[in-house]
Amino acid sequence: MNTVLTIAGSDTIGGAGIQADLKTMCAHKVYGMSVITALTAQNTLGVQAIHVPEPSFVRSEIDSVFSDIFPDAVKIGMLANAGIIHAVAEGLAHYKAKNIVLDPVMISTSNHRLLEASAEDALQNEMLPLGDVLTPNLPEAAALAGVEAIHSKQEMIQAAQLIAKRTKAAILVKGGHLADCADDLLFVNGECFWYETRHIETKNTHGTGCTLSSAIASNLAKGLPLRDAVGKAKEYITKALQNDPHLGHGNGPLNHCVEI
Repeated sequence: MNTVLTIAGSDTIGGAGIQADLKTMCAHKVYGMSVITALTAQNTLGVQAIHVPEPSFVRSEIDSVFSDIFPDAVKIGMLANAGIIHAVAEGLAHYKAKNIVLDPVMISTSNHRLLEASAEDALQNEMLPLGDVLTPNLPEAAALAGVEAIHSKQEMIQAAQLIAKRTKAAILVKGGHLADCADDLLFVNGECFWYETRHIETKNTHGTGCTLSSAIASNLAKGLPLRDAVGKAKEYITKALQNDPHLGHGNGPLNHCVEI
């Protein structure tokens, strides 16, 4: 059975983070494992509290997984601070982890910065060089590229080129914030591949980024080429959005149980 490790924070309502990742992995029929980088008390209305473990504990979690069941792919989500980022980067480099899909959780869909400046520096300098695939949203892609904002598909390409110059990774820039479309760009080895995406009329998008990156990691673990892994992950996320369970009083979760 193919195996995937998620390194991320937890979500009490199960729509994002570790819980969403494991549900997505189950849907893709791979064996999911987890390293928890933060505990959050949150719901569809927002985050009420966060508890972050010591970096040494996070490193112990990584050692426990890799010393017993070496994952075929790794998905990385929320990394709470510079200490956690250093522990994760050190652990993944030590074990020479493969198929690393990094969702650089820096800026929320509401354009709220989620990392302190020191943690952003650690993310860019220590984590990004380890990633095989990076999946930033438009505000995150702008921050990683060092530009003010991204408003068009041409600017998505330019940002991906800038990010790719500093990393060995393929760059999937998610275009959900664009005004005229929601197309995603995969930039790999100097080539651009577009995935046409239409806006789905729903407020229930909680955990979309976590779910997409986990689906990509699951498909890579199963041996799919990157372009196919992204394409199938996009199909899955579309179905999950179209069939959302209408839960909660705010931005509700997706339906991770849809048939693939």
